[in-house]
This record gives sequence, C-alpha cells and structure tokens, in this order.
Amino acid sequence: MSTTRTTIDLNCDVGEGAGHDADLMPLVTSANVCCGVHAGSVDMMAATVRLAMRHGVAVGAHPGHADRDHFGRRELPISPADCAAAVEAQIEAVAAVVGAALHHVKLHGGLYHQVGRDPGLAAALATMLAARWPRLVVYAQAGSRLIATARDHGLAVAEEAFIDRRYQADGSLAPRSSADALIDDPAEAATQAVRLATGRSVCTVEGGEIQVAADTLCLHGDGPLAVQVARAARAALAAAGISLRTA
Repeated sequence: MSTTRTTIDLNCDVGEGAGHDADLMPLVTSANVCCGVHAGSVDMMAATVRLAMRHGVAVGAHPGHADRDHFGRRELPISPADCAAAVEAQIEAVAAVVGAALHHVKLHGGLYHQVGRDPGLAAALATMLAARWPRLVVYAQAGSRLIATARDHGLAVAEEAFIDRRYQADGSLAPRSSADALIDDPAEAATQAVRLATGRSVCTVEGGEIQVAADTLCLHGDGPLAVQVARAARAALAAAGISLRTA
C-alpha cells in the first residue's frame, strides 16, 4: 500500500576512490564517508568530508572491515568487543575532520550485514554508540537486528533500503555473487526508488513482491553508472511528488 510520504533521504557511499564523488555530491542528501580502512585514504576522507560540507550534504562515518583486497565486502570473524572498538576508531577519524556536524553512522559491506544479523555484535555496537556517540543517527538495513537494538538503546535510526540492489523474498539483499544482484539500469533503479519511497512492494529475484520500510534510500557510489542512477532517481522521486531531505 502506498504512503503519503513527501520527503525521503538519498544517501551514497563515497570517499572510496571510485572517482564519482564530485558529480554525486550535488545529487544526494547524505554522504557515507569511507574512513580510509576498507578503501580510500585519510586524505581522501578529509577531502570527501569537505566536499560534502560545501554542498550542504549530511556527513556520516562509513566504517568497514580492514580488507582492502575485497573492498570490505567479505564477512570476517570479529568479536563484539573488537567490532565496537573498530567502529569507534573509524567514527573518530571522520569526526576529527567534520567535528560536531557528524550526522550519522552506517556500516559498510560485510560488517554491515554481520551486525545486522548478529545480536551480540549489534548489542556491542549500540552500547558503544549510546555511550560515545548518542546523537548520531544509525543508518541500517530495514528490519535488521541493528535497527531494533539501536532503538532499544535510545538511538535514532534510519531504516535503509537500496535502489540499486535486488531483494530476496526474506527481505535480504541478493548476494553480490548472484548475476542479478545489482540494478545497473538507471530507469529500473529510479522505479525502485519511487516504489520504496512510497511504501509499495518491490520485486524479488524469486519473482514475488515484498514491502521494505525506508527512511533513507542508498545508492552505491562505486557503481559505473552511479551518477546516472542518482540523476534518474531524483527526477523520478520529484515527479512522484517526493522531495529529498536528510533523515
């Protein structure tokens, strides 16, 4: 069933060295800035933060596994304590550049999915954030363990849905190893953006439809057509009467 939503956030993973950041920044409302661990560098992180601030884009930290060979997208063994410590250090690195303007935190890749499923990791991360960064909005996959746990710890959350990824029937993302995991057609991504923003069902790889909650829509800044996807999504959302606003 469609909703009467009139605004939504459009976020993008940036600072990862894909070369699209300057073109993407005017098109999005939130930037998930790589902390120089899974990709990028400290200098790139600082430059990306400054770029976002020039465009009035909300800056978030985008912590991930220190696994550059796989762009941080592998799920690696990690204890709750080590997870909390790693994320805290990466948030601190971005905060050192942006200061009190730091708006949110969104995990990256393998770490994102692990913490979204594992109650121990989610609890450790939420406990650390509540103690150290209680004002940050937690961007996490809609319906995930981290969303519920962050709320239980009194943290603000933004349920995230993806315009450039396909979904499975259980609400999870189709794994990147699948041939149909990515939506690389800007028109198709734009259609999915509108469906997510208006609360309508989205198609699954199994051929069915599911509804996915969305406070913020994500597109991946490393995709070859990321800029075209962002432009198409903005135009489609505007045509549907939905304006962009930070979560």
